[in-house]
Amino acid sequence: MKKETQQKQSEFSDSDKVYEQNLSDYIKRASIKNILSIPFIWVVLIPTILLDVSATCYQAICFSVYGIPKVKRVDYLVFDRHILKYLNVVEKLNCLYCSYFNGVIAYLREIGARTEQYWCPIKHARRASNEHSRYQHFVEYGDAQSFRQNKEEIRVNFYDLRS
Repeated sequence: MKKETQQKQSEFSDSDKVYEQNLSDYIKRASIKNILSIPFIWVVLIPTILLDVSATCYQAICFSVYGIPKVKRVDYLVFDRHILKYLNVVEKLNCLYCSYFNGVIAYLREIGARTEQYWCPIKHARRASNEHSRYQHFVEYGDAQSFRQNKEEIRVNFYDLRS
């Protein structure tokens, strides 16, 4: 992953300096609505960190008990945009925040998907707008026979995740 980032970084040239924005210019051009919303954006970091820590502890304990393959946190948290030379310090910080927040949400979603596959592998009656990665393994809504016959197999059907 680091090699991939270094490769991408070498693709940028000195001409990128044309796109650099001075920090003071960036702040001067910031809209009042952006400035006023800063505390509301950053306060979300606290519960995000708590969710991250809680979910990591949850899967460390419960997934071991249930035999569910653990979600690799490192696969979901990607920090590379802050090294772009054309970003000022505020933009870099914003990119770090967004990378962390969206990475944690994706990580939590996968933990939730694997948990749902173990405990309640039944599709919803109404189609969800964005199905998670494990949903295709679930039985159809209302198919009691399939649920009873396949529940135990579905609970351990993480073969596609094991290497």
